[in-house]
Amino acid sequence: MMTNPPVRADTPKARVVRCEIICRNTRMGRIVCVANQKGGVGKTTTASNVAAGLAKAGMQTLLVDLDPQCNATTGLGGVPAKTHPLVSEAALGENVVSTAVTNLSLLPGSRSVRDVERIAEQARAGSMVLSNHLSCGLNAWDYCLIDCPPSLGELTRTALTGSTEVLMPIQCEYFALEGLTQMIEVIRDVMADQPGRLSFSGIVLTMHDANLELTTEVEREVRDFFGEIVFDTVIPRDVTVSEAPSHALSVLDYAPRSLGARAYTELCMEVRDCE
Repeated sequence: MMTNPPVRADTPKARVVRCEIICRNTRMGRIVCVANQKGGVGKTTTASNVAAGLAKAGMQTLLVDLDPQCNATTGLGGVPAKTHPLVSEAALGENVVSTAVTNLSLLPGSRSVRDVERIAEQARAGSMVLSNHLSCGLNAWDYCLIDCPPSLGELTRTALTGSTEVLMPIQCEYFALEGLTQMIEVIRDVMADQPGRLSFSGIVLTMHDANLELTTEVEREVRDFFGEIVFDTVIPRDVTVSEAPSHALSVLDYAPRSLGARAYTELCMEVRDCE
């Protein structure tokens, strides 16, 4: 009787097989990809503050910085890595560092253009090593939030492939819905490739100013179009939210009584209720 040839231990296929075995035998936390192809919509701010809020609620939480700008890393007092964790020879967990927030750990990003290009090349080649490396390395935490770059490139696609759900911040401005069709198509493609793994956590409206008629119009349009997947909580325009990263703190630590801190606390409660 013919049998399949053994898989060599030093091949990418072997590493994927080992990773899949590890995944099947360990608990799977919630891996939330925070993504939007537009810049300046509060994506990094949302990822950082939701991560801090979940940690304060007693959840073992990891913030993964996949944006080459490394704002999530520096915003919590971290130092960008010399080599991107996804192309490092070390296991993903070996690159994790602690933060000043109890229960919150950080996987620092890297500003290396060469490393980003290597990730893109492997992703374009259809390699599952990166997505398995990402998803299987995150099982030790209750929640992992992945801050993606403002693009539809391979870093974002890799993050989506390794996640269990996606959270999308949308700024309350005129071009809020511009380009969202492309983002949603990418999400649908990933869902089709891995049925039953990736779900839509929700859309959160950011930089909300109830005194502006434009904000009201954008909110109404987004809620009418997307319906129940839009979170009830909106993130207000609040200077403390912008100031907090310059002090290497989340807004929940920098100004815990501010409108921004209250909003992110409420958003964390909604995210937990999505389980």
